[in-house]
Amino acid sequence: MAAGVGLVSGTAHAADPVAPAAHGAAAAPGANPGKGGTLPGGKTFSSPADRTVRTPLPGSGAGAAAAGAREASRDAYLAIDLEATAPTAHSIDLRTLVTGEPAELDITIAWGDGTTDRLTASSSGSDWRNTEHKYAKVGAYAVTVTVKDTTNGVQAVNRLDFVTSGSEFTPHAPTRLLDTRAGLGAAQAKVAGRGSVVLKVGGAAKVPVGVRAVVLNVTATNATGAGHVVAQPRDYGFDEGSNLNYAAGQTVANQVIVPVGEDGSVHLINGGWEPVDLLADVTGYFTASTASGYTTLDPVRAVDTREGLGTAKGQVPGYGTFGVDIAGRGGVPKGATAVALNLTVTNPRAAGHLTAYPGGQAAPSTSSLNFTAGQTVANSVIVPVGPDGKIAIRNGSWDRADVVADVVGYYSTESRSALVSIAGPYRIMDTRKDSWGRKAGPIPARTYLPVRLDGDTTNSDIDGWVLNTTVTNTTGAGFLSVAADPNTWPDYLKGTAVTPQRPVSSSLNWTAGQTVPNLVQTSGGKGGMVDFWNQGWQDIDLVFDLLGWYQTV
Repeated sequence: MAAGVGLVSGTAHAADPVAPAAHGAAAAPGANPGKGGTLPGGKTFSSPADRTVRTPLPGSGAGAAAAGAREASRDAYLAIDLEATAPTAHSIDLRTLVTGEPAELDITIAWGDGTTDRLTASSSGSDWRNTEHKYAKVGAYAVTVTVKDTTNGVQAVNRLDFVTSGSEFTPHAPTRLLDTRAGLGAAQAKVAGRGSVVLKVGGAAKVPVGVRAVVLNVTATNATGAGHVVAQPRDYGFDEGSNLNYAAGQTVANQVIVPVGEDGSVHLINGGWEPVDLLADVTGYFTASTASGYTTLDPVRAVDTREGLGTAKGQVPGYGTFGVDIAGRGGVPKGATAVALNLTVTNPRAAGHLTAYPGGQAAPSTSSLNFTAGQTVANSVIVPVGPDGKIAIRNGSWDRADVVADVVGYYSTESRSALVSIAGPYRIMDTRKDSWGRKAGPIPARTYLPVRLDGDTTNSDIDGWVLNTTVTNTTGAGFLSVAADPNTWPDYLKGTAVTPQRPVSSSLNWTAGQTVPNLVQTSGGKGGMVDFWNQGWQDIDLVFDLLGWYQTV
């Protein structure tokens, strides 16, 4: 068995539990991103006061009194200014500013989902308030505010169009959208050093126009120098974040979840100084409408060909395919529309690639991860589940290889946890640098680094985190495990934190001298904290970026 892949039994690298890494737990940005934090990608909706429609208040009286009320209403000023933000995946924070004559006000907010809130106020000329509301489903809503000034006999109405920040998932059969080697989706030419390619997503390959975010498996190949790739909804220029790292001569893939720009495109930026070919395969997309929500799971090993778990024992033959009963096992319910996996190849006898796709279908001409002979490498994948409840995995090499797959979550129509994605990779930590109260320094061998992502909470409302993790400065083989921490940040501050159980699954694998990235979807537990375990026997440096999070609130 390969020493670099975690085993269910946990015996491959058995060791006593260890304390947190030498520098202690690390705090990420203080603001809770799920409650209106300052991370990039937030949107403000507004309907200014000049859009107010003002009319005489109906039923203000009869005869001379009514005529007087109508005359007064023509002279009375009343206006509504509306502004809204989306503090969580399903909620709205609405600010109403009512300006007018001193009066008694009757305010009604119709949220657009069939519910209303009614408020009363005594105004000396203006009334300002914030009101929060949670929607049962993600989507677009017309919020209408009606203000009745009973003192001056006038009514005002203004409407604001709001879209929740949360999006739900629709699986898509793996389809190639970009191949710069063949001129598919872009010019037939390498992406220049420090250059970018604009990939049209909305409206391509049956991905709908207006899509909010897309799941892509991005592959870099034919590079003559080292570099990295950044996926963004538009070209913001170069920042610290990254989605994929590559070396000269290497073919390497990584999954990205990236927001789609208003023009329906995403930008793939070559952060290296030399040109590189880029490929991109779509496996799903997110829209602001009810589809499939996400449920995070503690990593569960579903496949290990070395042990006969999930399939027959023994290496997968060259160009061989096997099916996996995924629905109804390992916490994945029947009816799941897609499954989130960490897919690993180990002991391959020749170079090649793996392709994961829905059961009952022909193998697509796409790849999920690429490998060389003898390499152990992992990649995160989101795989649609076939009508038979299965997924299929194909060995695209001409020779045999072992395959390992860990389930980290699933999508289903019964789940309501929606994705909130940010504008691009947001750098949370780089252990090579001082950051957020932690001194620069590697993660020692066989230890873990706990990181706070969600403030000083003891009841996090974020169900799952989407992270891009990268390990670098490696001097030996090993693997990284990422898991929820059972403690809270106050537990660490008080010195009462318990040592978490060492995970048995792997999130990414490396050998000496490699820089290896992988996307990770993980729970943060009750305290919004995530542990990064160095399961190797040498120190490593860790870099990780935030891509988004899932919420039911």
